[in-house]
Amino acid sequence: MKVIPTSIPDVLIIEPRVFGDSRGFFFESFNQKNFSQATGLDIEFVQDNHSRSVKDVLRGLHYQIRQPQGKLVRVARGAVFDVCVDIRKSSPTFGRWVGVELTEVNYRQMWVPPGFAHGFYVLSDSADFLYKTSDYYVPDLERSLAWNDPEIAISWPIGNGTQPIVSAKDMQGARLANAEVFA
Repeated sequence: MKVIPTSIPDVLIIEPRVFGDSRGFFFESFNQKNFSQATGLDIEFVQDNHSRSVKDVLRGLHYQIRQPQGKLVRVARGAVFDVCVDIRKSSPTFGRWVGVELTEVNYRQMWVPPGFAHGFYVLSDSADFLYKTSDYYVPDLERSLAWNDPEIAISWPIGNGTQPIVSAKDMQGARLANAEVFA
């Protein structure tokens, strides 16, 4: 496993070792011991989630207040542009974002630490998105940042004339200036 730092030190890109030949491929998508040794993080994951979305769907930017979830995210089928935003008020990278393309071909994963909002935009005809969480989902604690907040200024790879498909709930996301954030 290879760990690649990002411009926000707590956010990591993980590249697993992939063994492939003419028959197909094999890789360990997660190994607790190897993950802890490579990242220095001792995380207990409590929930696995799987979502499927069609092209141009934009999900997020989600986070959970008071019971923040760390997420280890990856794509099993298709391609997405995955984004996390630091919403820890005391952090030197508060309000900054990191984005990376996760695909079924590059096998990359991203570690989204607790205290970050997370979302993705589907680049392929459809995408199966899988993620492990470090805490349980609690609907009453879920919050959403506006995906198009000009203060954050995420460079989503949305084509000219394309309107992203965003849920009604995500359209109500708060701007960073008004959002409930972490200390």
